[in-house]
Amino acid sequence: MHTMELRGKDVLVLGLGRSGMAAASLLQRDGARVVVRDEATDDLLQERAVRLRQLGVRVELGNHYDHSAHFDLAVLSPGIAPERPIVREVLTQRTPLLSELELAYRFCLCPIVAITGTNGKTTTTELIAAMLTGCGKRTAAAGNIGHAFSDAVEASAGLDALVLEVSSFQLEKIEQFHANISVLLNITPDHLDRYESMDEYAAAKSFVFLNQQPEDTAVISAEALEKLQRMGLSIKARPITFSAYNRPADVWLDWFDQDTIWCRLPECHGILLKMSETNLRGVHNAENVLATLATGLAMGLSVSRMREAICGYCPQPHRCELVAEIDGVTYINDSKATNVDAVEKALRSLPGRSVLIAGGRDKGLDFTSLRGVIAEKVKLAVLIGEAQNKMWRAWSRAVPCVRAFSMEEAVRVAASHAGRKDTVLLSPACASFDMFENYEHRGDEFKRHVFNL
Repeated sequence: MHTMELRGKDVLVLGLGRSGMAAASLLQRDGARVVVRDEATDDLLQERAVRLRQLGVRVELGNHYDHSAHFDLAVLSPGIAPERPIVREVLTQRTPLLSELELAYRFCLCPIVAITGTNGKTTTTELIAAMLTGCGKRTAAAGNIGHAFSDAVEASAGLDALVLEVSSFQLEKIEQFHANISVLLNITPDHLDRYESMDEYAAAKSFVFLNQQPEDTAVISAEALEKLQRMGLSIKARPITFSAYNRPADVWLDWFDQDTIWCRLPECHGILLKMSETNLRGVHNAENVLATLATGLAMGLSVSRMREAICGYCPQPHRCELVAEIDGVTYINDSKATNVDAVEKALRSLPGRSVLIAGGRDKGLDFTSLRGVIAEKVKLAVLIGEAQNKMWRAWSRAVPCVRAFSMEEAVRVAASHAGRKDTVLLSPACASFDMFENYEHRGDEFKRHVFNL
């Protein structure tokens, strides 16, 4: 255990999202004097504030802060960008600042498997947790996946491993955080509204390997490893590489049949699995399965039990989720696709041509990079949200584009232009916060209007 003694210390938690709420409760239980600040004041935060105040936590919402207060430590929630005034004030006072990930790590009593990457983190986290459970291990999934790490550490003494989904934001402020197995799935353009460049974004992802030692394992895609090597970043842990894109690797997808997964590690030589035996489709999901198998091999799990657990796994909603088939048209909810790479993978995984519903809050991405796949795979783009004009400029020469001003209108327009054997695909390439509470809310609204057809 990597404990901290916080009893009687004054600790500030920045942000009252799920992670901030969990961090404040953990600190309070440990005997710290806790203050939580958040710039927003919406109903959900007011409700959370009531719950924390009942525990004896001081909560300051809006910009009504006690600026004279001094703290021994501040904890940063992943959703709050370091340049926000609320964070800058803490830094000017020279208060030590940790991420919620780092805080929870100091209380964790079991080995950690940490998963990061641009796309596929949630599916891979769930797959690894399902595989460990199927192999008789006591485990839980936490982190960015809905159950905050700070909430999960309380039960960690009884676990064989905790499987954590971690984002680049969470990794930015780590010090000691260390996973026994770290997984880096891929690095493609995302969050360029937060990072100056792709290299800066890739460097933040690589922090998942920062504190690993030679006895640990780094499960990494051959493509991501190549990028880190080009940047001069080295990894101390034992690497196990995987590739779904015809690169030399320890575990790889057969590029000719795009179905068979092979392994050349000394502990297991030959065919591991066929993708057609699983409930997962598309190259992006093959990447998730490859990483899961590599993690299981690193842990010495039985191949037959791993295979059984992976084949029994059913994907969660909002990632290439089949919603309905109406009059020969297939409706797919891919609301979790919040960057261009995820949209390209979704389009390439579908047969025939699609009517694409895209748009939302732009994250500083280059939509012109999708022009080729859109010209090839899309018959009409229905554009929604704040990014619709930028998407129109990027795509209107490649494909007919129309604007819609609600999800209901977008679904209606898409349905009217889709013919038999076509797919209507919601795959936004953007964040959801301009029109919706989160990507789940956006996906649920899409599904509701599809069912109303």
